[in-house]
Amino acid sequence: MNFERAALCGLTIMLHMNTVQEEIAATAARMVVEEGLEYGPAKRRAVKLLGLNARAQLPNNDQVEDAVREYLALFCADTQPAELQALRGLAAVWMERMAAFKPHLGGAVWRGTATGLSDLYLQLFCDDSKSAEISLIDHNVRYDVSTVQGFQGEAVDALSVLCACPGLSQKVWVHLMVYDLDDLRGALKPDGQGRTYRGDLAALNKLMKEFE
Repeated sequence: MNFERAALCGLTIMLHMNTVQEEIAATAARMVVEEGLEYGPAKRRAVKLLGLNARAQLPNNDQVEDAVREYLALFCADTQPAELQALRGLAAVWMERMAAFKPHLGGAVWRGTATGLSDLYLQLFCDDSKSAEISLIDHNVRYDVSTVQGFQGEAVDALSVLCACPGLSQKVWVHLMVYDLDDLRGALKPDGQGRTYRGDLAALNKLMKEFE
């Protein structure tokens, strides 16, 4: 009986944890869509908004992305597809400009969950880490420099440019994240559902044609 009671208690805790994670994911998804927050800050704010313990088990990014897709389908189906295409069009322009650095598009614009509040994330793979920055300087492009966490957990430079996006009423941040050329080998590893986290210009053009 003690074993059965313990097993039942454990199952109840697991079910509750999944429910809490789903609630956090749904709340975070709303803030991602309506406020343009990134997943990490959105999850932390969701925990506070829901009055949960700071140590609450957070949903992973795939769970939040699934919740974002559900939110978009329910509340943004009439506007989000056009916004996504506009952002993908801008991404294609920048990928052509930075073609020498093997650009790959990542983030919500690649994954299909972006809205007009989303930023663009382009990953550049360079022999010389300063070559992309020199290219922007040569073309008189104003940019900000920051250090962010890369897709393998390492620190990488991000060159951020604020520019107009045809089809949208507001300007968009384009973040050019600079990686070593060798990092390209692991860049196309898929997620648990077989979806890639990034793609090159050819892959992006294929996606855009599918949604025309």
